[in-house]
Amino acid sequence: MYDSWALSDQMGYGMSRLEIDSETCDGGKHINETGSSGRKNRPLNNLDHEVAQLTRLRSEPHEGLCAAIPGRPRLPVSTVKMLAGREANHSGRSRFSTADRCHMLSRYLPVNGPWILDEMTSRAYVSQFSVDGSLFVAAFQGSQIRVYDVENEWKLRKNILAKNLRWAITDTSLSPDQRFLVYSSMSPVVHIVDVGSREIESYANVTEIHDGLDFSTADNRGHAFGIFSVKFSTDGRELVAGSNDDSIYVYDLETNRLSLRIHAHKSDVNTVCFADESGHLIYSGSDDNLCKVWDRRCFRARGKPAGVLLGHLEGITCIDSRGDGRYFISNGKDQSIKLWDVRRMSSSTTCNLGRPRNHEWDYRWMDYPTESRDWKHPADQSVATYKGHSVLRTLIRCYFSPAYSTGQKYIYTGSHDSSVYIYDLVSGDQVAVLKHHKSAVRDCNWHPYYPMLVSSSWDGEVVKWEFPGNGEPSVSRKRYWSSHSYWD
Repeated sequence: MYDSWALSDQMGYGMSRLEIDSETCDGGKHINETGSSGRKNRPLNNLDHEVAQLTRLRSEPHEGLCAAIPGRPRLPVSTVKMLAGREANHSGRSRFSTADRCHMLSRYLPVNGPWILDEMTSRAYVSQFSVDGSLFVAAFQGSQIRVYDVENEWKLRKNILAKNLRWAITDTSLSPDQRFLVYSSMSPVVHIVDVGSREIESYANVTEIHDGLDFSTADNRGHAFGIFSVKFSTDGRELVAGSNDDSIYVYDLETNRLSLRIHAHKSDVNTVCFADESGHLIYSGSDDNLCKVWDRRCFRARGKPAGVLLGHLEGITCIDSRGDGRYFISNGKDQSIKLWDVRRMSSSTTCNLGRPRNHEWDYRWMDYPTESRDWKHPADQSVATYKGHSVLRTLIRCYFSPAYSTGQKYIYTGSHDSSVYIYDLVSGDQVAVLKHHKSAVRDCNWHPYYPMLVSSSWDGEVVKWEFPGNGEPSVSRKRYWSSHSYWD
């Protein structure tokens, strides 16, 4: 079942994951100028990079199932032909491979709907499925975090009232075993909640204890800083966080203490994540426009990042790892997503941008300058750039599509223009735009196994998109959860 993935994972791994290739890519050729949702965009010149081949290996069917049909394109192969080919054993396996499955499932995008899951009177900031897709978390500016049981008609599993909230719930993260949830705000203390307890109503230190994990150190204790991003490690033993004091923090949950602080950037660290399941590598993105890679195995000796990646012209709002310790994507306030290969990183950050930066521009209340939209970084090290969505007012997030159902062949993002955008990673095509919300979509999340996507917006709505639809009107007021009537 996993032979295609095993093949792709073996390719190119004879060299170190952190082997540095300082060559910069040929900037500009791959930039995608997006258009309306009804037409395809100019491609990325057929992305000629190893990641394109890896993506194809994960999402294209066996050659025996995709022989050319006269008068028709070779790909995609219809589901009917795929099934017929399996029955005739054209692949020689008598079954579908992982890539065969992804080829079929990735064609069914979650674009039907939406169906409203919840409505609140405050802005929605976070949308997150658990690793197995059984739970879904939505967090709101008004102190509330709601956990839904996806497999039980979206009934409310947990209604959490946050403790010591400052401004908003900036991030949440579920532990890999779905037992615990952590939430952060503009405070150095991250709180942890037992999601597995029987209590539905979880009021901080009233009905349940919300333990506080203090990320302060001796040299910044008493200094009020906030945490923008927090993530569990794959083994659930650690947390990594990015803050507005320009730092990255790692918290050891087993010893219940802060294990590492890195003075990482020259401005706010808006986003952090572990690069892979080993936990050794950390990616970070900042308002200093830089993405950095940190190797904890050699950091204490070197005191420096393993490498730096240049290309964004404005601050970075979100980073998502492909999970292989090699590739990741970032959302930027320069209104673009960039795809990165860490082997392109360099140790130097010195670069003349070739133009003066407009220091008066602020994405929190100003539109992006028209004259800046066509500028490129002269030392752009990214593999590809995707444009069309809008990154304004808030730290809008982007992700790879699920490995199980799509082979990670898409990337998707929220947008200030109230929509969700889905791009083809290899061609750069804008394959779908989901329109419903009335305000910025800060976060959205694709179910790890089903063709289902949930978006959350500053209009207070959390809505579900899926394929196929369930026959209801495209905007249904039906609730998918059961809770006390005073929340309606």
